[in-house]
Amino acid sequence: MRIVIMMLFVTSAGLAQAQLAAKQWFRGNTHTHTFASDGDTPAAEVAQWYADQGYDFLVITDHDLITCVENAPLLLIPGEEITDRLPKKPLHVNAIGIDLPIPPQRGATVVEVLQRNVSAVNRAGGIAAINHPNFGWAFGSKELLQIEGLTLLEIASGHPYVNMAGPPSVEAMWDDLLTAGKRVWGIGADDSHHFTRVWGTDIAPPGRAWIVVRADRLDRDSILASIRRGDFYASTGVELSDYRVDPTSMTVTIKPKNLAHYRTQFIGPNGRKLHETGDNPATFTLPGDVAYIRAKVLDSNDRSAWL
Repeated sequence: MRIVIMMLFVTSAGLAQAQLAAKQWFRGNTHTHTFASDGDTPAAEVAQWYADQGYDFLVITDHDLITCVENAPLLLIPGEEITDRLPKKPLHVNAIGIDLPIPPQRGATVVEVLQRNVSAVNRAGGIAAINHPNFGWAFGSKELLQIEGLTLLEIASGHPYVNMAGPPSVEAMWDDLLTAGKRVWGIGADDSHHFTRVWGTDIAPPGRAWIVVRADRLDRDSILASIRRGDFYASTGVELSDYRVDPTSMTVTIKPKNLAHYRTQFIGPNGRKLHETGDNPATFTLPGDVAYIRAKVLDSNDRSAWL
């Protein structure tokens, strides 16, 4: 009987590996602005820039409206940045994969505003992402821990004024959510505004942070389904060729470039580093007594990837 069970286990594992191998990686940006709101470039040109740089999909998230592009040169998933606020507190939630714009839902407190907007996105069938908590030092873990129905948290941003490094860093806030048992995925995004002026320290240009999604095919439903289940990694420049998790281990395979050196960290509850290695592939045997484990890959040029 043990032999039969083992054979079934191996067959199931082999099937799972074959299914993963059949999927493809697709690069995209989920936070983008155009001339329709506070960007400097028409939407068609923005879409063309991302297509020319090898992106596979794009979510344009102009403030409080949905911006369309006819005959877009890449997969365009509709989106919006719901732009709410309280006095001196910008409270922005991205709605990814919606068909009609969602007006800011308002509220009396930070938690109430964020919760109302996240819930509105979920009712509309979209994916809710809370953007840059440290923008204006608007809120932190205390408020995020009270939000229900959240799918994504922006942990890396190309915008120069959103204070992602804190303190506290938004990555540390992510660990607070995960430690509390919140199933929230970390994303990277450009928050791009500027395409015509590409110099200066006060601009938010494209190409600084993104996600790479593993999906069956390049269409709206497949990409959104993969994002919902966390089958992607966020990056500011580190590229991966594979990522596997089985009941006993986590393995990250890096695609080296530019003669960079790499180290992979495996991180657990409260942001504690459980293991670090320079191996490629990087493999970590999963302990049985922790609530979650995530991986972070860092290169010698100060670029990262998060899983």
